[in-house]
Amino acid sequence: MVMSVLLSFIFPPPPSLVVSAMSVISLVSLANTGLSEVRGKHLNYSKFWNVNPSAEKQIKLSSKAGMLLLYTPAFLAGLASFWIFPHEGLRSTLLQSAVTLHFFKRVFEVLFIHKYSGGMALDSAIPITLSYFLSAATMTYAQHLTQGLPEPPINLLYPGIVMFVVGIIGNFYHHCLLSNLREKGEKEYKIPKGGLFEFVICPHYLSEIIQFYGISFISQTLYTLCFTVGTTFYLLGRSYSTRKWYLSKFEDFPKDVKAIIPFVF
Repeated sequence: MVMSVLLSFIFPPPPSLVVSAMSVISLVSLANTGLSEVRGKHLNYSKFWNVNPSAEKQIKLSSKAGMLLLYTPAFLAGLASFWIFPHEGLRSTLLQSAVTLHFFKRVFEVLFIHKYSGGMALDSAIPITLSYFLSAATMTYAQHLTQGLPEPPINLLYPGIVMFVVGIIGNFYHHCLLSNLREKGEKEYKIPKGGLFEFVICPHYLSEIIQFYGISFISQTLYTLCFTVGTTFYLLGRSYSTRKWYLSKFEDFPKDVKAIIPFVF
């Protein structure tokens, strides 16, 4: 019953053991990482880069170097997909474009937008880098495997484009607001203001979730859906921990500002 409903929205699962395994692994591992965030076991980057007891013994990267390490391989994987799987139709081209643009934006932000204060533990950077790279490569490969298959009965391509554009603009806008909180040379954290920061502490995460559901709707493959749902769980957990961190650091943090979903969570 569930599968028959699901097949109204996605292509049939591909006859690829690798893609099927990656679908399960992505969903379970990302959801588990989100649960770990809630439990206080954080990936060591941004404001949580040194909160775990073992962080001080780990190899530390600068935030800028670490962030470039996270996003560059995935950006190159998206870029390479145009050469590896060329001219495979509108849906595939849009999926490749969305994946590549997402990671290009992140590289651009690392180089020109973000202002840094902490570091990143190499032990956290490596699995995140692999996750992003494998997700970009598997999304484009899973899309390639849909060639010759009938389109899903319910076409989500155009709603997906709208969601992707809204999400990527929202994510970039709120990253700019975060950057503008600090003057040149400043490193301390401040309570974010403006935009959806008036309602949630992580509107950039909310925008990223919207963006990935846009990619999922463009793709309509099982792998992309599993990765998106897993990412949702992870960002829910990370936003919960972020709000908890702000509450612990700032006595004047507004209690009605939620973690990621306005008025709800």
